[in-house]
Amino acid sequence: MRYGSVSLRLVRPRDARVLQRELLENRSWLQPWEATIPGGSGGFDMRAAIRRLLQQHRDGAGYPFVMEYEGEVAGQLNIWGVARGSLASATIGYWVSERFAGRGVTPTAVAMATDAAFDQLGLHRVEICIRPENRASLRVVQKLGFRYEGLRRRYIHIDGDWRDHHAFALTQEDVPRGVLSRWVNGEVPPAAELPSPDEGQS
Repeated sequence: MRYGSVSLRLVRPRDARVLQRELLENRSWLQPWEATIPGGSGGFDMRAAIRRLLQQHRDGAGYPFVMEYEGEVAGQLNIWGVARGSLASATIGYWVSERFAGRGVTPTAVAMATDAAFDQLGLHRVEICIRPENRASLRVVQKLGFRYEGLRRRYIHIDGDWRDHHAFALTQEDVPRGVLSRWVNGEVPPAAELPSPDEGQS
């Protein structure tokens, strides 16, 4: 998938080295938003992580992508928690290196991934959950017109503790002509007002 300078492709085992380097070089930028395991260690093994992601892909439970900007690895985007049947939904998570921030990489990639979830993967609903303090990610979902659906208290273990998250979602019916097309053509409805950040901290 590609639009302009931004592309999405399935992660490959040989991406481990460059992804691990980006994660290590962006610790101060990424650590406040990274998922952690209660009682687990702070280290990570990108090769093992990619193996797990690709196994989830083979099982149909996830779709792990690399985000690229002008052919250079810029971060990761995962469609995870895929539920089939009557739910037909999934969640999108992502990270981007600081040096690529502000270039439209993340909103473009999220728009393409959401369109693919609806058009290619046969899903009905896509959700993104974001910490109230993560203003950069909040701007992404607001740019793309994701609907705000409320605050989830102590929802995901992030950076060493259980953190509150704002939940956003789109369904197929919300974007009949696609998320990317709606954004590029300036047709995104005004963003819903969010609660004060003080209401979503823990």
